Amino acid sequence: MDDVDIVHRINKLTEEEHGLERAHEGQELSQQEQERLREIEVALDQCWDLLRQRRARRNAGQDPDDVAVRPESVVEGYRQ
Repeated sequence: MDDVDIVHRINKLTEEEHGLERAHEGQELSQQEQERLREIEVALDQCWDLLRQRRARRNAGQDPDDVAVRPESVVEGYRQ
């Protein structure tokens, strides 16, 4: 997955997130929708983290393809 693919994934996930939120404006999401929204939020955090890893490696003169998606426990731990 290159930077363009990651940005496309971010855009797709963001559109889905906004669609869920708009569809239920002023209403509570179902349990299934809340779970999907949470999955989207984690996936977005993972994508942004992956993009930052790639850019950092590129800026350091290293191979940007030598990165991996970090688990939820890592990317969600950044917020603390």
